[in-house]
Amino acid sequence: MNFRKTLKVAWEGLMLNKVRSFLTTLGVIIGVAAVIIMLAISAGAEAEIADQINALGANLIMVMPSFQRGGFGQGSQPVSLTYDNLAVLENNLTNISGISAEQTTSQDVKAGSVTVSGVTIIGTTAGFPAVRELEVAYGRFVIEQDTDRANKVAVLGYDIAAELFGDPSVAVGQTIKVGSTQHMVVGVMAEKGTVGNTDYDAQVYIPITVVFKHFTNSRFGGENLRVVYVSAASRETMDDVMNQLNTWVMQILGTTSDSLGFMLMTQDSIIDTQSSTTETFRNLLAWVAAVSLVVGGIGIMNIMLVSVSERTREIGLRQALGARPRDVRLQFLLEAIMLSLLGGLAGVIVGIGGSIVFNALGSMRTEIVPLSIPLSFGAAAIVGIFFGYYPANQASKLDPIVALRHE
Repeated sequence: MNFRKTLKVAWEGLMLNKVRSFLTTLGVIIGVAAVIIMLAISAGAEAEIADQINALGANLIMVMPSFQRGGFGQGSQPVSLTYDNLAVLENNLTNISGISAEQTTSQDVKAGSVTVSGVTIIGTTAGFPAVRELEVAYGRFVIEQDTDRANKVAVLGYDIAAELFGDPSVAVGQTIKVGSTQHMVVGVMAEKGTVGNTDYDAQVYIPITVVFKHFTNSRFGGENLRVVYVSAASRETMDDVMNQLNTWVMQILGTTSDSLGFMLMTQDSIIDTQSSTTETFRNLLAWVAAVSLVVGGIGIMNIMLVSVSERTREIGLRQALGARPRDVRLQFLLEAIMLSLLGGLAGVIVGIGGSIVFNALGSMRTEIVPLSIPLSFGAAAIVGIFFGYYPANQASKLDPIVALRHE
């Protein structure tokens, strides 16, 4: 019997019980759709994280202390850049578009009768919005004159302004108390949202010199900077800027290449760190989806065994009419493969459609991974072959005389 006729017989065998055939493919449909959707969710999460990180500054390089001189014993001091070092870097670095610094503290903020506890206070410089790509909605940001004179001015995050004054647009010109010091509100930042674990709309920005003067204990860090932000002029110049930073920061801190005392981080390195975290999550989702495919394959094998048992007389009749064992084996193997391929095709459609729907209507961003489509479809075919071979082989081993006597 030629292949085309065997294929036709196999298809007719599936059509004898359409409902059962459809229910058999459900496991494969769910498994394939799960692979595509799970990977789309994972890829969407990675892309969302990358977009948020990149939105916090173009070509950004962060300089942060990495250890303490003298170890962790008593009297050890952090190896860190100071506010005065910022001018040295700004005057000597080339191919940069901006530089800024950050020192943080946590204080209660009060306006009239409204008090917000534990607000993150960011002490920074005039270049902060440009370097971090933040925008001011009302008023202005901290200027050089404010940092030079340690002016008690404040720029509020959008949400904190709304919490303190109801309407953020009326906050400019108002007076607030940060800790125990009075500050004049000179600006309100545009809405930024939450990136990672940081809510940028719930922060207050003040001159970094005010943080040093009123909120930093000189015995514990003094005017040491928590982080320095340097924005390279372009992605092509980032390596050059990082090399310059290595040279100048080592010179300023008096450290060597064997013991830098600081570390340089870029958005790419942060994204890579986040990706390694989400990779574990993605692998877990892929294994869950793979289990669904295996369950679907077991369902196919179960139904095919039942089908072999129900169609024993048919198998005996075919063998009596000249069908060889390999023809019978091929017939039932083709039935299993067709079930898995039809389920795989339907699963691809459901998976792509589900990913699009989740992205459009849900709160999770999804991005379809092109490789997941042939991967899941190929897995469905393998499932059909693997779990269909045993029932097909059992059918081919039936004795035609015994099969014809079967009731």
